[in-house]
Amino acid sequence: MHRRQKPSAPEHKRDFAAHGGALSMSHNDKRSFFNFSQLVLSAGHLKSPPVLKHSKITYFEVEILDVQSKKQICIVDKIPPSSTLLDVKHKFHKACPQWYPSRVGLQLERKGPYLKDSINIQSLAVSSIITLYFTDLGQQVGWTTFFLTEYTGPLLIYLLFYIRLSTIYDQVESTKNFRHPVVHLACFCHCLHYIRHLLETLFVHKFSGGHTPLKNMIKGCAFYWGFTSWIAYYINHPRYTPPSFGHRQVSFAALAFLVCEAGNHFINVTLAHQNHSGSKACFPSPTYNPFTWLFLLVSCPNYTYEVGSWISFTVMTQTLPVGIFAFLMVIQMSLWAQKKHKLYLKRFYPEVRRKAAMIPIIF
Repeated sequence: MHRRQKPSAPEHKRDFAAHGGALSMSHNDKRSFFNFSQLVLSAGHLKSPPVLKHSKITYFEVEILDVQSKKQICIVDKIPPSSTLLDVKHKFHKACPQWYPSRVGLQLERKGPYLKDSINIQSLAVSSIITLYFTDLGQQVGWTTFFLTEYTGPLLIYLLFYIRLSTIYDQVESTKNFRHPVVHLACFCHCLHYIRHLLETLFVHKFSGGHTPLKNMIKGCAFYWGFTSWIAYYINHPRYTPPSFGHRQVSFAALAFLVCEAGNHFINVTLAHQNHSGSKACFPSPTYNPFTWLFLLVSCPNYTYEVGSWISFTVMTQTLPVGIFAFLMVIQMSLWAQKKHKLYLKRFYPEVRRKAAMIPIIF
């Protein structure tokens, strides 16, 4: 009869250690996993600490290269991180006096867009040295000067033709021929149109200190001044004939002209008020003023009223030069309206998507 042998003490201890150790290890693993899970849930998402961009940079150096030759023009140093691009342009002007800030165009890339003056210099930096490309924008003029010059010319030119200078018309014909009332009415409407533009430039529109090349002002003045001379010469000519339908045609067109002028003014005031208040988060909405109700149909009613004024002036005077000018204004205003409408679609899509750009119903 065999008796079962008891394991020796060392073997018994070894077996117990093996089984007991495995149990204790499993228990410890569960506890550590539970503690780790609680730590993750309580801490939330594990994030690396934020790195402050350029936190150790106290000053930047701006290297300015010529956009054509890529040659270095100068280095503007000791630029604080809080500086704007306009500050860089002023320091660049001190180093190169022939280029004042308004004619300096700076780009991050040679074929990239021009950077705005208000941009912070730190947002452009990837190191302590920033490389920018320089373009000479040419001689610049302020927007206020641009519009005052462009609108003052037609006002004065038309009046010179209205008084029938002897150097323009034959003096004998000027004294003999009777002036039809539409000639005086056309002078009043034409002067009213440009006086409104001048007053709005001075007291309604606010320009953010921007500039435009001088050549643009020269082209604008040549267009407006040249057409005004042509228009005024025909309307104030001693042999000018009145419209075909007489008083009715003149009265209806004059009334439409005044309505369009009033509407244009109130739309510009509404847009200026929105810009002054800084509430650009929504599309301009109509007010109690009936002239602003056109906002319900089009996104650029100021261009609609401007075109309406010149079409009414064409019907009132019934002259070919005014008709050609009105046709060109329709083309130009529609291009500006389409460009502005696309910007509105990006910013105010829900409110603008069912509106036309300038002419109602035409999308």
